Amino acid sequence: MDSKKLALLCRELADNRKAENIVILDLRELSSVTDYFVICTGNSEPHLRAIVDEITDQLREEHAVRPRAMDGTLQTAWIVLDFFDVIVHVMRGDVREHYDLEGLWGDAPRLRLRKTPRPRPGED
Repeated sequence: MDSKKLALLCRELADNRKAENIVILDLRELSSVTDYFVICTGNSEPHLRAIVDEITDQLREEHAVRPRAMDGTLQTAWIVLDFFDVIVHVMRGDVREHYDLEGLWGDAPRLRLRKTPRPRPGED
């Protein structure tokens, strides 16, 4: 799976568990370490766990993809999933604000997502 597709899939899986403020930073022109950061927010330890579990379980079961490394804990409120070309940061809001990865990587373009229009009530 190419890195862009993996980043978009991680975003979708985080969204499945109601992660907030999901951002994908395109680092391909700025870093030799990784292609994309996926950054998202959870509001409690159980919420962080649900997001991390959704990403790791679904990627393993449906695509045979596992993180090369995981770092952080629920207690530190910042879990990093390293898929080599994609690094996923699952953070509590206060931790995300404190470390400000989007500010540190401010030159990185954000991957824009096309919005799929939701059907109006009564439409299918």
